Amino acid sequence: MTPTPRKTSSGLEENVAGLLTYVLGFVTGVIFLLIEKDNKFVRFHAMQSIVVFGAFFVISLVLNVVPVIGTIVSVLILPPISLIVWIVLMVKAYQGNQYKLPIAGDFSEKQLAKMK
Repeated sequence: MTPTPRKTSSGLEENVAGLLTYVLGFVTGVIFLLIEKDNKFVRFHAMQSIVVFGAFFVISLVLNVVPVIGTIVSVLILPPISLIVWIVLMVKAYQGNQYKLPIAGDFSEKQLAKMK
């Protein structure tokens, strides 16, 4: 017997809301962090989305400033890595796992603890 997924304050099932926190990178992370006040699962995934994809965004900006090598890394290496991370995080959230990436997951939990 499969347990009934919990609802969030947005009315979505917990796993669906967790997946949606990653859909548009850090943008949907910010939206769900502002909307969801109670559900720890969704808030964790929202914060992890902000941290991970915010970091990818900043790294991309910095690399684009570096001539040749930075641009090559920014265009050829960073997108496939971010795509793989994006897919893995969405799948794990949809499966109901509070999957923590190394460093980013712990940092996200610490930031959420400060927000209480």
